[in-house]
Amino acid sequence: MGIRGRVSVATSSTPATARSAAETAGFVFDIRHYSVHDGPGIRTTVFFKGCPLTCWWCHNPEGRSAQPNLVLFGDRCVDCGQCLAACPHGAIVREEGTIRTLPAACRACGTCVETCPSGARQLAGRWMTVAAVLREIEKDVVFYDESGGGVTFSGGEPLAQPRFLDALLEACVARRIHTVVDTCGLAEKNLLLHLSEKVDLFLYDFKLSDPNRHQKYTGVSNAPILDNLETLARRKKSVVIRFPIIPGINDGTEDLRQMIAFLSRLGLRRIDLLPYHGTGREKYRRVAMEYRLEDLEAPSPEHVRRIAQQLEREGFTVRIGG
Repeated sequence: MGIRGRVSVATSSTPATARSAAETAGFVFDIRHYSVHDGPGIRTTVFFKGCPLTCWWCHNPEGRSAQPNLVLFGDRCVDCGQCLAACPHGAIVREEGTIRTLPAACRACGTCVETCPSGARQLAGRWMTVAAVLREIEKDVVFYDESGGGVTFSGGEPLAQPRFLDALLEACVARRIHTVVDTCGLAEKNLLLHLSEKVDLFLYDFKLSDPNRHQKYTGVSNAPILDNLETLARRKKSVVIRFPIIPGINDGTEDLRQMIAFLSRLGLRRIDLLPYHGTGREKYRRVAMEYRLEDLEAPSPEHVRRIAQQLEREGFTVRIGG
C-alpha cells in the first residue's frame, strides 16, 4: 500500500496537540530497515523494548526487559582496561587476567560503553520520540511504494507501550503508511480494540492451546491472549497467525489438533510457521541470561513440511517463515 500523502513532523508552528504526540517517547532496542520477514513488502521494523512474556525460546532476550541491557561482545574486547577504570559501580573486575562484568552489580548505566574503544560493550535500549522514529521510518518510503510495504511494530511487545504505539500508529495513518503490529496478544481488550482501528494487519502469536503448558513455557496464562484473538476475528480484523514450531513443546499431535480447531472456529486461515532455531543462544550469553533450551535442536525440514501439509489439508494458507 505504501505512502500516499505526506504530513510534516511536528515543528514549532505545529498545533500543540500534534507537537505533544510527536514528542511522546518510548523505549526501542532496534530499528531494522529493508525487512522482508515482518509483513508484506519491504518494511521498516521497529522493535519495542519490554515484554510481559518470558518464552523459553525467545530469540530476542535483549527485548524482554523494560530497562536497558548491557550487551557484551567478548570477541571484540582488546583488554585495554578502560571499562574497568570507568565503571562507577565496581561491576567490572579483572580475575585471573580476564576482565569480567558482575551482572548483580551492573546497573547498565552506559559509562563503560562510552569508554570502550572497540565496541565490545553496547547498551540495548534507548528512548526515542515519535518524531525520531518517524524520521527513521520515512527513510524507506520509496521502498514501501514500490513493494507494497510499510512499517511493522514488533518487540519485545509493542502493546506493552500503548501510548507510544498509539502515537506512532496515528502518525503513520496520517501519512498513509501501511501498519503491522507483531504481538503476543496480551493486553487490555479495550486498548487492543482502540489500537486496532489504526492497524492494517496483526501478526498474532499462537504458542500453545493448553493453558497449563502455556503458563509453564511463557510465564502467563493464554486465556486473555486467546480471548483477544477471538475478539479481533469477530471484528473482522486482518490477522495472520504466527506459530513457532518448538520441538517437544508445542508440535505434538494434540497441540496441532487443538490449534486447528480453535482457529477454524474463528475463521482465521492464514498461518506463518516459524521453525525454532538456536541462533539466540549467543544473545543470551551476551546479556548474561540463562538459556533454558540449550540442547534443543531445530525441527527437521521434513517435520516442518509435514506440519504445513497438515494445515493445508485443513484449509489453511501456510507460509514457512515470517
